[in-house]
Amino acid sequence: MSSVAPSYPARIPRVLSIAGTDPSGGAGTAADLKSITAAGGYGMSVVTALVAQNTRGVRDIHVPPVAFLDQQLRAVSDDVQIDAVKTGMLGTAAIIATVAAWLDEHPPHILVVDPVMVATSGDSLLEPDAEQAMIDFCARATVVTPNIEELARLAGTERAADEQEALAQARQWAARTGVAVVVKTGHLEAPQVTNTWVEPDGLEHRVDSARLTSTSTHGTGCSLASALATRLGGGGTPQAALTWATQWLHEAIAHGEALRVGTGHGPVDHSHRARSLEAAGESTPWLEPGRIPATLETPEDVPALAAVGPHAGTPDPTDAGAVGPALEPAVAPAGPWTRAFWSAGESLARAVADSDFVRALVDGSLPDREFSFYLAQDALYLRRYSRALAALSAASSEPEAQVFWAHGAANCLTVESALHRSWNGDREEPEISPVTSAYTDFLLAATQGEDRVVAAAAVLPCYWLYAQTGATLPAVPEGHPYADWLDTYRDPDFVTATQGALDLIERELSAAAPAARSAALRAYLVACRHELEFFDQALRLAAPAPQRHRALALDGAL
Repeated sequence: MSSVAPSYPARIPRVLSIAGTDPSGGAGTAADLKSITAAGGYGMSVVTALVAQNTRGVRDIHVPPVAFLDQQLRAVSDDVQIDAVKTGMLGTAAIIATVAAWLDEHPPHILVVDPVMVATSGDSLLEPDAEQAMIDFCARATVVTPNIEELARLAGTERAADEQEALAQARQWAARTGVAVVVKTGHLEAPQVTNTWVEPDGLEHRVDSARLTSTSTHGTGCSLASALATRLGGGGTPQAALTWATQWLHEAIAHGEALRVGTGHGPVDHSHRARSLEAAGESTPWLEPGRIPATLETPEDVPALAAVGPHAGTPDPTDAGAVGPALEPAVAPAGPWTRAFWSAGESLARAVADSDFVRALVDGSLPDREFSFYLAQDALYLRRYSRALAALSAASSEPEAQVFWAHGAANCLTVESALHRSWNGDREEPEISPVTSAYTDFLLAATQGEDRVVAAAAVLPCYWLYAQTGATLPAVPEGHPYADWLDTYRDPDFVTATQGALDLIERELSAAAPAARSAALRAYLVACRHELEFFDQALRLAAPAPQRHRALALDGAL
């Protein structure tokens, strides 16, 4: 029997979206289908209204006859077994009644209702009779995902002024109806954004996320509800489903503006995570043939912008402002050779600084599971990195270099390892990941079997890129979950060690043969790319194997 953990979901959930359209692709059925696919499901759609809209607003709406809506619904359910249904825009009382009647005949395991009743501005989107019909319709759901205004309409109270008031409204309504509520605080004024699943019995599952400043928020309600329906339909618990959907949407919003779609409130990037995983799984060699000269006679021979691997911080060549000013090293090069090496790998240093992992670590939105994984892999990495530094010390001919690299090796096993133990506590030590293994195997091969200058270049990125990350970190606010860890990146002793490493490597490069310098540049760039992969690997974790929730596992739960 294989010991490899199963991927999630264990089966592909078949999810039906019942909503209006958006020809600009950011909301409605377009967003739903993208979200369902991103969350691992097979998406289907039934259209309730044809909407002429874009990122700047709605121009016109055409509502087909409800008899045609009924035919769409029956065409799907007569042929396909549906695991989850997500509803969005149900614009009239007649449409709501038609969908409700169909649900009575074909109750799915999961029904996620995004009650499109009130805009975030407070403007009503439904006529009074339709609004009451929607309130009644919500009582048949597995979970509802209202915005703050809609939650107030459900509870029959005024708009909540803060998170605690919104949670109180959700508890009251959930207890009365027996339906769970996801309380979304994105439209409240607070630096931290939360999505909280509130059970009818009062049990709550809270998922925190950092607030993003972005104009790409069109369709976020549709997208969250559809992703949630998909993860629940695949067998996930409320906690696991909400956590996945929240984290995925946070990334999608963070990268939405890069799509450059529209001039108003643009869409989120539903496919960002999928593209990242695709790039990580590519087998294309990181270095193209002939990218690095066979010999390097002078620092001027070092090629500029030697980005390593697909999507490794390489800007869109059609975007004139994408590159920006040169990224200056926070720890200054020790001479012309290390300056040239920095310039060659600058795009990778920028990619590390801009990586989703580092962004989430800095803004505090990185989940504990991913952070714990990163810490555990870092501890395993340091053990092997210590062996690499010890090998470099043994290969060095100068006493100063021998002592420096030996001290670094010892430091990995004492100071750094003690720090990891203080964070990880008594948690069971995991197996080494493929990414960590590949990086450390590369370092050990370089330090135990290559020319000394190649070995030194291979170990340099661990010093230089970590020091760069620490120097560029913003001020950490009080209460930040990873404040103590982020402070280690700024350790003055580590900056001093980085300066020492650069001094030694500059001397090694100056004295090396031209062919050895070329091999050293190759090792340095590949190690930089390994650093990027090492940071980002925590965001590639498979979700835990699904365990059905007691309230969601019953056929005909509606």
